[in-house]
Parts: sequence; C-alpha cells; structure tokens
Amino acid sequence: MTDNTYTRSDDDTLHGNGFTGEAAASTGTMLVTSATGKSGRRVAERLTALGVPVRPGSRTGGVAFDWEDDSGWAAALEGVRAAYVAYYPDLAVPGAAEAMDAFGRTAAACGVRRVVLLSGRGEPQAVVAEEALRGAAGPVEVTVVRSAFFAQNFSEGALLDGVAGGELVFPAGTTAEPFLDLDDLADVVVAALTGDGHAGAVYELTGPRCLTFAEAAEVLGRVTGRPVRYVPVSGPAYAELLEGFGVPGPEAGFLADLFATLLDGHNAATTDGVKRILGREPKEFAVFAHEAAGDGAWHR
Repeated sequence: MTDNTYTRSDDDTLHGNGFTGEAAASTGTMLVTSATGKSGRRVAERLTALGVPVRPGSRTGGVAFDWEDDSGWAAALEGVRAAYVAYYPDLAVPGAAEAMDAFGRTAAACGVRRVVLLSGRGEPQAVVAEEALRGAAGPVEVTVVRSAFFAQNFSEGALLDGVAGGELVFPAGTTAEPFLDLDDLADVVVAALTGDGHAGAVYELTGPRCLTFAEAAEVLGRVTGRPVRYVPVSGPAYAELLEGFGVPGPEAGFLADLFATLLDGHNAATTDGVKRILGREPKEFAVFAHEAAGDGAWHR
C-alpha cells in the first residue's frame, strides 16, 4: 500500500495535529517509544501540548523501554490506548522483524487499540518488519509512516559535525533526495495517533522538492555563513570512516549498505503525503536550514 490508501475528503482532512483540548484528552494514554530520539521527542511534545497523557519510553529516562530487552514491554504498554513505534536503529536491520512480531503480540495482549510505526521509505527489509507487526498485532489498528531522509540528520544527527566543520562526507553520489523535516513527520504521526481514518494506511512522506547532497551543502553553507563542501565517497570508504569514529564494524557496514540502497535513485521523487494528511505543504529544506541555524545547531 501507499499513501494513496488515504481516502478522506478535503473537508474531512486533518489539519495541524487533529485534536485539541477535551477531545485530545479523551484519546487515552499514549506510549512514545524512543522518546528521547529525534522523532519521538517531537511526537511526545506535541501530544503533551494537546493534553494527551504521554508515557515516554526509552532506555535512559521516563518509562523503561529497550528494544533489546522485551521483558519491560508489557509494563510499558499496560493501560495504553495507542503507541508510536520508532525502532532503533532501523527497521531494515537483522532482527527487526522478530522484534516487531513480539511487540505486536504484546500490544494486542495489553489491549492497545492503535499503533503508528515509523518506517523508512524505499527499504525492502523494512517492509518485512512492517508486515511482521501487522500480522502479530491482530485487532490493533496499525498505520505505517514511511519517511524520506530526515533534514535534521544535518543538524542533530551524524552529519552535524561535518556541516559544522565545512566538509560533508557521505556516500550519496549525485542522487537527489526529498529531505523531510521532522516537524512535518511529527505532525503526521500525531494526526494518525489522535484522529480517525488512518487504520491500515501506509503514508510515504517527503519534503516538497528533491536536492542532491551537493545542493543541500550549498544551502547549509549560505545559512551558516561559511562554505560547506560535499565530498562523495564510496560505501566501503564511508564504512571505514564510521569505524574510525568508533562505530562497530558490522554496524558501519550495515549503514553503508543501507545508504547505498536508499540513495540509488529510486527514492528521488516527492509525494503529497504531508499535504494530504495535514492540509498544508511540507517544509522547504531552506526553511529548515534557516531555523536550525537560528537555533545555533552549527554554532562552534
């Protein structure tokens, strides 16, 4: 399925975050996994602002929730009406499908009514994990949100230091990518968690236009006031670079292979997912960059 499975009329489209005040509070407690991560933090903040009771799950704070230890999952899901699932490190990794199967069975046993799953756009192995969750969750409503490459990877993720240092090293070649702002992703997730009409849907989310990494570097250079140069490297060279920064060899190799898969050109197109669900256009990459610069993301 794709985002074309969303069939609400224009008059019925969810704008903003879907619910406010008393209606939001009536949705019940919601578990946000990986609540200290880039997307989980934003989802939790939005739900809290709407008055929705949030149970923040993570390895380091809030409610204990660890994807590598399922012994605490039932306690985290007890009394929860809906859950945002952001699997770490990626749904395409070995073992992710098994984890989704176990989570789906646990969620169903705990009476969870709705799950919104973060997935990667154009990742065949992630689709296997999506289906494992659907198959195990039984009566639970499952919505899948497949995201393009996060714009915030340049300001909060692994590429931050490269931008700050003026040299963006990455194995993307000349492929273009429709970078998605995490604020748009979080708004879509919250709409799916709190609103009706999303059960069984798969939404593919992108930014409004495709940029090569060289073009993204030019934008970042303009907003930071200093040159940012994109340096394309091969997958193996990038894996070696990651190992030099302390990433274990198998994980470094997986990440390099994943980026090679994602950035082979098959994702170089935009979708209308954000506008279809939220009733507005997604954020431009240049707007993201200006906002991040204003917040001091690359200040050194």
